[in-house]
Amino acid sequence: MSSTTDASTGRAQISARTLRTDRWWLPPLLNFAGLTAWVVYATVRAFQQDNYWVGEYEYLTPFYSPCVSVGCIPESSHFGQFLPDVWWLPYASLTLPFLLLFRLTCYYYRKAYYRAFWLSPPACAVAEPHKKYTGETRFPLLGQNLHRYFFYAAAIISVINTYDMILSFTTGIGLGNIILLANVVALWAYTISCHSCRSIVGGRINNFSRHPMRYKSWQFVSRLNAKHMQLAWLTLGTLAFTDFYVMAVSAGWISDLRIVG
Repeated sequence: MSSTTDASTGRAQISARTLRTDRWWLPPLLNFAGLTAWVVYATVRAFQQDNYWVGEYEYLTPFYSPCVSVGCIPESSHFGQFLPDVWWLPYASLTLPFLLLFRLTCYYYRKAYYRAFWLSPPACAVAEPHKKYTGETRFPLLGQNLHRYFFYAAAIISVINTYDMILSFTTGIGLGNIILLANVVALWAYTISCHSCRSIVGGRINNFSRHPMRYKSWQFVSRLNAKHMQLAWLTLGTLAFTDFYVMAVSAGWISDLRIVG
């Protein structure tokens, strides 16, 4: 195929949108379907304000942790109740915005939803439909630079989820405890695999030999960072599954399989 070169841009002027012959459209399509399904489920559950707590086994779904609304079941409110009980305010409004912003500004998720929802670009070597590209230099995308600060908030929330999980073991051990534990492990793996965490652990060091502990930590985080995409999707799955299990037990659809106690 013949092509010409635009001297002003240095880019080959090819009429075809792409010369790729593989199914380049499949990954962004799957991302679109997966992210849309998760957002719909999470939104419905966050505003349902029911079936989030199993008092007998101290199971609290992560979608409602910490439960700080005056409408929360008192036993589920481990950190007090101070938010008003109105239908448009989720019970975990203290933490949900920070978790949303942490994921929205995550480097992997940015790639995923830029391609899946904005087609910017939809795939490598595929022209995007937009005539102008400004990157992340304007509002609201300029806020993507706040990712590091949302990381700190996500780490604190992971501590809260860990506390909820440990508290559930005080009543014995059941399948729900194992699910909560697996979710917490996955959340910590995703959180510390963040690029910001890698920079915090190993950044601004000119000589790793003088900081052996930080070097080992940086190596560990770097190995996790290579799996950041997989961990991002894994945690969406564990969050939804954990929430659904707690909801099912709380609603009486199923009984928790008890191992001890």
